[in-house]
Amino acid sequence: MCIPKYVSVLLLLLSASVAAQQKTDTLKAVHVNAQRIPENINPVTPVQTLSGKKLERLNSLSVADAVRYFSGVQLKDYGGVGGLKTINVRSMGTNHTSVFYDGMMTGNAQNGQVDLGKFSLDNIEEISLYNGQRNNIFQTARAFSAGSVLYLQSKIPQFTDSARWHGKASVKTGSYGLINPAVLWQQKINQRLYSTVSAEWINANGRYPYRMRDRKYDSTATRLNGNVNAFRAEAGLYGTLRDSNAWSLKYYLYSSARGLPGAVVGGEFHYGQHLKDQDMFAQGSWSKKIGRKYSIMANARYSNFYNVYTDPEYLNQERLLINHYRQQEIYASIANKYDITPWLETALAGDFIVNTMNSNIDRFPYPTRYSELISLASRVHFRRFEIQGNVLATLVQENVKAYAGAGNKQEYTPAISLAWQPFARKNLWLRTFYKNIFRMPTFNDLYYTYIGNNDLKPEFVRQYDAGFTYTTALRGRWQFFSIQADAYYNRVNDKIVAVPSKNLFGWSMMNLGLVVIKGVDVNMSTAWMPWRDIMLNAAVAYTFQDAQDRTTGAGSHNYGQQIPYTPWHSGSFTAGIDWREFNLNYSFIYTGERYNQKRNNIFNYTEPWYTSDVSASWRHHQYKLTAELNNLLNQQYDVIANFPMPGRNYRVTLSVNY
Repeated sequence: MCIPKYVSVLLLLLSASVAAQQKTDTLKAVHVNAQRIPENINPVTPVQTLSGKKLERLNSLSVADAVRYFSGVQLKDYGGVGGLKTINVRSMGTNHTSVFYDGMMTGNAQNGQVDLGKFSLDNIEEISLYNGQRNNIFQTARAFSAGSVLYLQSKIPQFTDSARWHGKASVKTGSYGLINPAVLWQQKINQRLYSTVSAEWINANGRYPYRMRDRKYDSTATRLNGNVNAFRAEAGLYGTLRDSNAWSLKYYLYSSARGLPGAVVGGEFHYGQHLKDQDMFAQGSWSKKIGRKYSIMANARYSNFYNVYTDPEYLNQERLLINHYRQQEIYASIANKYDITPWLETALAGDFIVNTMNSNIDRFPYPTRYSELISLASRVHFRRFEIQGNVLATLVQENVKAYAGAGNKQEYTPAISLAWQPFARKNLWLRTFYKNIFRMPTFNDLYYTYIGNNDLKPEFVRQYDAGFTYTTALRGRWQFFSIQADAYYNRVNDKIVAVPSKNLFGWSMMNLGLVVIKGVDVNMSTAWMPWRDIMLNAAVAYTFQDAQDRTTGAGSHNYGQQIPYTPWHSGSFTAGIDWREFNLNYSFIYTGERYNQKRNNIFNYTEPWYTSDVSASWRHHQYKLTAELNNLLNQQYDVIANFPMPGRNYRVTLSVNY
């Protein structure tokens, strides 16, 4: 295989960084055997957070691997390092979860889905999942528009007075031909200006054995066409001024070529489809506090996503299909906040978005979508009581160069949340929220050749939530204990689904009906120090969901059935031991029984699955060595039916901080 030039540069930087490290002075490590109450428990809004050391403990290669440990989440994973990975929160559908990277939404007007496998953890500082919305009215209007929000925060430079630069170099290797070098450089240009650059390369052949079972045979095969070759580069510039001005600029590039291993059905397991991606965005943010009461924030972003899908087995005269897709987005936002009194604040934000898409597929209409979002929000907060409310206005104008467009849309969606601390000396908070949201049909829903339906209505969701948070610092050997639990009820109306028409090739998109979701999320964590140099920590997450199809009318044969791929029970358990420079971690994920089609019968039944992962690490001065063993018991399982997942596999990571 020919290694690209940028990979050679990356490997050269890795070697140079290690050499430079040997010339720097070393500092003696100081161990602090204490642990504070975690910040991932929010009293007002249901939120789950992975950051810092807790994020490092998980055996995770990408953001997709990490979010599996959140409650209320179903990760659709099609297998392997390069397989598509999307998130579904509280069974509302993938399109109802927005993904924000460094404060701005990563959109996909084509299909509404964001592949979390593209986001490496190498440059991620924190991952937060909010149900409803973040507990902050001073944000963009777009941040109020989704049923749940996944925030990804990259590493921001932080320096002491004497430090001028930080750096990190790492290399990962493991099963399936994995090679993953990465570098990070942070520079302090002056007292108010900082920069950061990071890059990494991921390459894997993606071949792993799996058990292939059918009514006629039971054998072992090798997963093919799961190779991936991807490169990521990021650059950021951060500045602050004396008059409270703060600004940042960021550039992001992701380029990949990967195989698409199809479903293993009827003994067929070799596929030749491939996908090339080239994703780029540049964004900037500026904020300023004027006086004691007024704050303003401006954001702008340009993104360009280019994809090439190749199918050498397509049934046409050429026996070849090559589809090109290009999406572009221009985004601008202004947000204002005014503190009317010490306990009352209000905010007004306006966003403007332009989405365009081009493709070489037959009869493509070349759509352009203009979206204006305006949010008005208020917050009343006292020491033991808080209430927030907002209304979001969404105006959409859609134009096409050919054929018929979807027309214009105008919707107004409210939300309200309330939190109360009933006891002054107990850190117990009760909370509840209601939120009404909708999603626009994607370009694929509306315009995909022979499938799209430009008469589709927006999909509406009503969310109801009630829960509590309790955290406490403990005396003696126990460090802390925290728990949060939420019960929720969601109604999804005018759900957009694909249904077959006269033949299985010609499917069509329709608004079909109603889905009712009832569920409970529970999260608990604690830490214990049994001896002086040993720290134990543990966390448990559990989810119950009853998500039923309540569509009525002619042909509604699935009334009362659990919707596809939603288990009634799921959860995770993580535990870790810290002893001086050594660290040992264990994680367990369980997904209960579910069905892979709308009809809940024996033919569509999907068995429960669980995995156990272990890892150990050793840190000495600036060096860290980590060894991971994933799927310890070598369980054979599918997250998506007929897409087998890897069995037992390993990874080894060496990193150097300088």
